[in-house]
Amino acid sequence: MIRSDSPTTIAIVDDHALFREGLREILEAQEGLVVVGEAGTSDDALRLVADKKPDILLLDVEIPGDSATDTVTRLRSQVPNTQIIILSMYDGPQLLRRLLAAGIRGYLLKSVHWHELVSAIRSVHDEPDRIVLAVSRESLAQMESAPAEVLTSKEREVLELAAQALSNRQIAARINTTEATVKRHLRNIFVKLGAASRIDAVNRAIDASLITPSRARSDN
Repeated sequence: MIRSDSPTTIAIVDDHALFREGLREILEAQEGLVVVGEAGTSDDALRLVADKKPDILLLDVEIPGDSATDTVTRLRSQVPNTQIIILSMYDGPQLLRRLLAAGIRGYLLKSVHWHELVSAIRSVHDEPDRIVLAVSRESLAQMESAPAEVLTSKEREVLELAAQALSNRQIAARINTTEATVKRHLRNIFVKLGAASRIDAVNRAIDASLITPSRARSDN
């Protein structure tokens, strides 16, 4: 167990300012915890963590920018000493598996009580080998028995862009490929998920935690 007289430094990344402010007030009322910064997007999160190098990063699973998995991967590569705890409204085994593989140290539903979050922060900081999960028993059971990923990483990327209501041409431009390739990926996705349309495929993938629900973003 790590023991130190220095405070545990924390960064908060969530695109809801009111949530960040409330969380900051709760954490800074606890002895030995100090919030050193806040951010609302994946790019801002990377800059914040590179600058402040907090002990703990509290990361919302659904923020504008890169997916949570990609954000965690980049953070772990750039600032490996910052330990990441995911805060989420979603309780899906596939997403949890991907994030654990990417190197998170905790995954807590936003419905947890504040003292559970504080306890998780202290545990992750003080005990290097501990992973803290606060999810449903059903999710844990499904995670243990879940098969390998249904979709390839490229198919997930295409479907996440489709979930933002982008056209095949726009998706092709985003991932630097042709419209024909995008159409092929979508056909494969429909077959794998048993989907009848793009919307049906997106909904099925979200229900199975194969992709993270995305808020609509403008291309303007």
